Amino acid sequence: MGLTKQYLRYTSSSQFSVIASTRCNVILLNYRNSTDRYAAVANCEHVCIWDTKTQQRVMMLSGDGDVTAEVTCMATNSDGKYLAIGRTDGSVQISDLSTGNDVVTFNGHKTAVSALVYDEQGLRLATGSQDGDVVVWDLVDQKGLYRLKGHKGMVTCCYFVKKHNNILITSSKDTNIKWWDLDVQFCFKTLMDHRAEVWQFSVNSNEDRLITGSADSELRVYNIEFIENVASDKVMTNDDDDDVTMDDEGDLQTEDRLVKCSKIGSVFREGKDRVVSLRMTSDGRFLVCHGNRKLVEIFRILNDEELTKKRKKEAKKLKRKLEKNEDNDEGGGEVTLEASDMILKSSTFYANFSITSMDVARVSANKDDYVIVAILRNNQLQVLRCDPKLMKETVRKSMISVNGHRSESRSACFSADSKKFITTGSETAKLWNRESQQCIRTFPCNRPTCCLLVPGDLQLILGTSDGHVEIYDVGSGDQLQSTMAHVGGVSSLILLPGETGVATGGLDKTVRFHQFQLEDDTSTKLKRLQMAESRLLSLEEQVMDIKFTADGKFIAVALTDNSILIFYADTLRFKLKLYEHSLPVNSISCSDDSELIVSGSRDRSVIIWGLDFGNKHKKLFAHDNDVTKVEFVPETHLFFSCGKDKMIKQWDADKFILIQVLKGHADAVWYVLPSYDGDLLLSSGNDKSLRLWERTQEIVIPDEEREQEREEQTDLNFAHNLKITVPGENGEGKAQMASKTTRETVAGAEKIMDAVELHREESGKEEEFNRNTTNRENEIQYRSNHPILMAYKIDAARWVLQTLQSIKSSDLEEALLVIPFSYVCDLLKLLNKFVGEKYQVELSCRCILFLLRIHHGQITANVPVDQIADLQVNAKSAIQTLRVRRRR
Repeated sequence: MGLTKQYLRYTSSSQFSVIASTRCNVILLNYRNSTDRYAAVANCEHVCIWDTKTQQRVMMLSGDGDVTAEVTCMATNSDGKYLAIGRTDGSVQISDLSTGNDVVTFNGHKTAVSALVYDEQGLRLATGSQDGDVVVWDLVDQKGLYRLKGHKGMVTCCYFVKKHNNILITSSKDTNIKWWDLDVQFCFKTLMDHRAEVWQFSVNSNEDRLITGSADSELRVYNIEFIENVASDKVMTNDDDDDVTMDDEGDLQTEDRLVKCSKIGSVFREGKDRVVSLRMTSDGRFLVCHGNRKLVEIFRILNDEELTKKRKKEAKKLKRKLEKNEDNDEGGGEVTLEASDMILKSSTFYANFSITSMDVARVSANKDDYVIVAILRNNQLQVLRCDPKLMKETVRKSMISVNGHRSESRSACFSADSKKFITTGSETAKLWNRESQQCIRTFPCNRPTCCLLVPGDLQLILGTSDGHVEIYDVGSGDQLQSTMAHVGGVSSLILLPGETGVATGGLDKTVRFHQFQLEDDTSTKLKRLQMAESRLLSLEEQVMDIKFTADGKFIAVALTDNSILIFYADTLRFKLKLYEHSLPVNSISCSDDSELIVSGSRDRSVIIWGLDFGNKHKKLFAHDNDVTKVEFVPETHLFFSCGKDKMIKQWDADKFILIQVLKGHADAVWYVLPSYDGDLLLSSGNDKSLRLWERTQEIVIPDEEREQEREEQTDLNFAHNLKITVPGENGEGKAQMASKTTRETVAGAEKIMDAVELHREESGKEEEFNRNTTNRENEIQYRSNHPILMAYKIDAARWVLQTLQSIKSSDLEEALLVIPFSYVCDLLKLLNKFVGEKYQVELSCRCILFLLRIHHGQITANVPVDQIADLQVNAKSAIQTLRVRRRR
């Protein structure tokens, strides 16, 4: 039997270069006794807390386990202790900011979470998702309360009414704003005045004004009036008031029993695009809003005293006008203020770039100043401090932008010792320290497309999109030379064999060869590196990528006509043409033994070629989207490929098998680059993140990897397609169960069933043991020999209870829902025993109530009445005893 290949696993070691993800909102935290200093932003799948004064990162929050889902929204409770984090996979993570640990994770949405809000006490959390569902969670019991269905589009904003703690307001892209009565889980009022999506809304501190932002420049203002018992008094006195409507039977309509919300006018913004953020200051004095561009607008909201003065002033004007027009028949009238009179434009200013999210807080030291933190679309976090009463010139700005590119990185190169590396962005190239992931030096450059460190790592060569090739000194950052190499952009840059120069490929259909030269520097009287063009290779199509073989005999050129041409490196004479791709080839790579060449194309395939005769060894369907980069691991026949499907994959070019898949990027991956020793892997994605992957000593078995992927996909399809009928839910109601079936809940149900089966088995053995006359006469007690019970030193009943305790509180109800009814009766008997013994009363009663609600019909038909009555008595007694203990 021959020796088998041994593959080692690559794992993610660090992720950096992202200041703030543009998909998520920003929050100013009440953290470390400050409300205006620390900002929480998303960093792909992590959450970063930045100190806006020192511009340093003070904390990084990561999910439990291998969390790769991107963060989409965040919310904090009133005291700032807990942070709720919503992700693209529908999960909601609650983190404790004081310790940085996760408290609980909820799984209730099937799509990305789009809105989060705490209630005033911080005891409940409402979450909205892209599928239009709203779920309310109980943070004390760590479980879902109910699911509210009614919106037909993505939920964009949620708000708990403080005056009535059981009223929730939600907005959606279906153009509607809904008011929910949480006591009955029903939508009692819907505002349908908008013609486009409702992106944001805000409620003032007195909760008598509702301001909404849509896809136009109009901010609609609504008056909120909570009716309560006032409406019934009006009906009793038969007042003709439009605020109260009655149905045919003389009763108040449902929507008017709680609140009346009517539009009183509009306020127009300067921006013509849609509203992105609409934030009310904590004191309710100012409203800050912005769209997709740089403009930030601040509106001042008049309080009751200012409105009274304004009414008096308007009344005096009206009185003087009526006195002048005494002879006219115009009648007098009361002074009514419009929305534009209540909400006044205060100031406007511009950020440095387009804004994606914003938050505002009052400065603790100066009550007249406010801090606005904005996430910019070019991967920057801008902090603005201003007094809205004054003009925009008083705005003071600061920026957090050092450790990141303004756009995604499209190329990179390692130093010889792999301790440093270079990455290029849209405006700069950056030198990074691998261990600290900190930017050491920045090289200003106009749209660099490729980069290369000269042997010795003292000079850096950059190719730009306008055709220039530039040389920089790594130590000082100064530019040494800039030459016009191509008429179009430079697409590829590579060292010549012997490291005597570089070859560049461009969009002008040429490959140019440049030789290194040392010239005297008149200013420093030292030698400095220069380049001079020596040869030219003209082609018929634009060049996408070039590579030399390791032995220096051949040069491979990838063209836009879907082909790869092989030339002799010394004479530039044509040798082979590799033609199999149906779309242009984006990247090629040659193995170190000069035997294989691999190519990745826009047709989503990767082809392995032989360099001796140009024969195709294998064509692999590698990715679900364009293949952007392929690279061989040095001194092996293993290679990596990446694509726009967010995946990085490792392949064996000899056996043509997929070894492992690296997941982590939230968007298209532009390149993957192994280090010279193959122990490190650097990748960049369209999410502006740079990721380092380390090769570990863990062995990867490809067959087991594929089996694990199939099992995960099967479990995902099973959980997605599993439809459980819950009594009282027909799929068309407004409220449903909050939780969803996942692999964890199914596994929890299996654990409960296994524990109940174990209890049945042990109960049967114990009964058989007790029937033995000898054992009964000698009073010998039964002892189980089951290994689990012996290891934990408990009986079978306590093992069932311990199994219930091991299931996460947020997954418990869904796990109980999956259990067949044949196990429910035995479980109820055990729960009755636990409450009778006053043991784990809260957990036992919770399980009892849920099972009774779900299986009420079958329980009443199959369980004896005396057993149900005994269960009721024991539960009441246990709860009463628990209440007495807590009062003490």
